[in-house]
Order: sequence, then C-alpha cells, then structure tokens
Amino acid sequence: MVDTVKIETNGLNIWFGDVHALKSLNIKVIKNEILGIIGPANSGKTSFLRSLNRLNDLNPKAKLEGSVYLDGIDIYKNDVDVGNLRKRVGMVFALPVPLPLSIFDNIVYGPRRYGINNRRILSEIAKEALMAAYLWDEVKDRLNQPAMKLSGGQQQRLCIARSLAVEPEVILFDEPCSGLDPISTAKVEEAMMELKKKYTIILVTNNTKQAARVGDRTAFFLMGELIEIDKTDKIFTSPSDERTEGYISGRFG
Repeated sequence: MVDTVKIETNGLNIWFGDVHALKSLNIKVIKNEILGIIGPANSGKTSFLRSLNRLNDLNPKAKLEGSVYLDGIDIYKNDVDVGNLRKRVGMVFALPVPLPLSIFDNIVYGPRRYGINNRRILSEIAKEALMAAYLWDEVKDRLNQPAMKLSGGQQQRLCIARSLAVEPEVILFDEPCSGLDPISTAKVEEAMMELKKKYTIILVTNNTKQAARVGDRTAFFLMGELIEIDKTDKIFTSPSDERTEGYISGRFG
C-alpha cells in the first residue's frame, strides 16, 4: 500500500526578525502516523509546528518563504480560510490552558463557535472527545465542575479532548508532557497511540525516550535544519548522521 502524504513542506524558511529559525526544510508527513520531532532548544521544532496552522502569522516579526501543503493545497495562498485551517490542524501546547469554564463547556466551546447548539449533539461530542482523550471515566460525573479543578495531567487531556471536539485531521503536540508526572505522561501517550488510527500526529518532544516509545518515524532538527528523518527504530539504533547519535546519546543538547 502506498503511503499517503498528508503534509509536505518545500524549501520552508522562517525568520523572526534577524533570526533564521528554520532553514530550507523539505519534509513529508504521512497520513495516520505519529512523527516525532526531536532536537535541542532553538532547533526550529516549534516554529515548524506553528507554520502548519499559520500560528506564526500572529508574530509581526515572522517572515516565511517556501511552501506548506495540506492534502496538496498550499496553505499560504491568499484565498485560504485560516480559521478553517486551524480547525483542520489542531494544536496542544506544552502547558494546558483550560478555559475558565466547566469541563463540559471547555469541550464544546469549539463546536458552539462553528454553530452547533443542540444540547444532545453537544453531549455526544463531549463524550466522544473525552473518551478519545482517555478522560471520560475520570470526569463523567462532574462535567459541570470548573475545569481548573482538574489535575495538570487531566487538564492536558482535557485540552486534547477540546481539540478533538472540532474534528481535526492533524493534531500538533508541542511538548505536551513536559510538566506531567510519569503516570499522566503514560495516559497521554496511550491516547496518542489510539488517536493515530484516525488522525495524523506530529509530536515535538524534548524527551527522546518518548519519541522512541510512540513515534512511527522520528526527525532530528539541529540549528534550524533537518538533519535526518527515518523510522524511529533506525534513528535510535543506527542513525545515519553522527550528530543524531550525539544528541540521542546525550553528548550534547
């Protein structure tokens, strides 16, 4: 079976003022894979993620050259609906940011914005999203309680559920477990492994062991450049570039 390319970049360059954050990036993301992105700080990992749903547009110092394709369509064309793009390409950030609302209202915030107001439909959406994020059993009896009362790990899974509620096609994870304990991290990783059956996932992580556990393929970024990308087991056992070996073995980064 031929792999389907979901996202592709061609000659992608990103600057923030005088800082050249991402340099001539050519990368393909396969549909329904988990692509892990590893590399030391200031390697362009988050800049790459934020280019995929045009969040870099919010930074007045940002400048982009090159192309980013989603299902073969250049997302930087003038006629692209950025709101719809961000619905299709959701993002989960390092620190969970629940809205100051109930658990239920957090989940259905997006669907309501897109015009869904039927309570029965919203309830179904909330349940499905919470189940997919491995959170339903923990909160089903307190959906009307403030989301802020959840633990950090639960809040992160709530943010995953909130992203799922608008039915994206791609989910971008930017170090989603950086502040979580091992048990909460395991639950987020378990959710990711299940979610890839339906979604395409790109995971930026500073935890190389996490990339090794969940990634189908892994890409190593260094100083704004893609050094190599390959199947995860190969990256971690016999990388092609000595710089990848040096990072994975802890000699730098």
